[in-house]
Amino acid sequence: MEYQLKINLLLDELTSCFRGTVLKDEPLKNHTYFKIGGPAGIFAVPEDTEDLKTVLKLIKKYETDYYIIGNGTNLLFSDEGYKGIIVKIGDKFNKVTKDGNKVTAGAGVLMSSLAKYLAKEGLAGFEFASGIPGYLGGAVPMNAGAYGGEMKDVITKVKCMDNEGNVYEFSNDEMEFSYRHTKISDSEYIVLEAELLLSTGREEDIMAVIKELNERRTSKQPLNLPSAGSTFKRPFSGYASKLIEDAGLKGLRYKGAMVSDKHSGFIVSFDNACCEDVLELMRIVISSVYDKFGIKLEPEIKIIGAKL
Repeated sequence: MEYQLKINLLLDELTSCFRGTVLKDEPLKNHTYFKIGGPAGIFAVPEDTEDLKTVLKLIKKYETDYYIIGNGTNLLFSDEGYKGIIVKIGDKFNKVTKDGNKVTAGAGVLMSSLAKYLAKEGLAGFEFASGIPGYLGGAVPMNAGAYGGEMKDVITKVKCMDNEGNVYEFSNDEMEFSYRHTKISDSEYIVLEAELLLSTGREEDIMAVIKELNERRTSKQPLNLPSAGSTFKRPFSGYASKLIEDAGLKGLRYKGAMVSDKHSGFIVSFDNACCEDVLELMRIVISSVYDKFGIKLEPEIKIIGAKL
């Protein structure tokens, strides 16, 4: 069966049985922090886990490509877009429940909102994550971290769904947390929720830490320009941003993309950059740093539909 026909059939059936939002040819630039990306064949936002099961069942039935996104903070989509279906786990999955020092939070909870909620509840240990953009569901698989803390430090278990609609729970040990990676990082598991174990503290003390960390982030990171956060992973030796700066690349521009002149670990769109602008600048940075220091930088951002 011709691929576009599969997409059309999937769209017709999904529209008739799906309670969430379904869009055709939705520009992906509207759903990423980079503000880059062409249209998705289908863009679906489930209302709940049953809706998610429905769309996964149809994806399997019509054998179409799919990609799961959250708040789009670390994504770079191709300018041609995505021919298959994009499924967004959004703020419908934002339920938070508390049981003593344990909190269960849905995949669609903003990290910043969760940090403030925990502070008001007098629960400490999540302050490091208060400035991490995006949803919890995206932070868990990549073991997101900042200022000395990582998701592995607070997570006790994670509930996921596989591409068949089956639900599993993984303990902290079973998640196999490592630097910006877990056992589900490159799998088809979709995070539904996570259980966190926090310590007790005073709201004013916790909020003071959050305020300090957010001020540090604002002063050092180029939050005024579109980007996907830290462009490269931390190498085994040194820091990506220092290597890039020491290679004389800070502020380097390629068409609409630029190595941030505020923090060289970020590639930003300063003039309506397209995907290829960003990729070419990444290639220049990787090549230059390797030539000068013998260290090959690896992307931390996820590149979909294009090749570095």
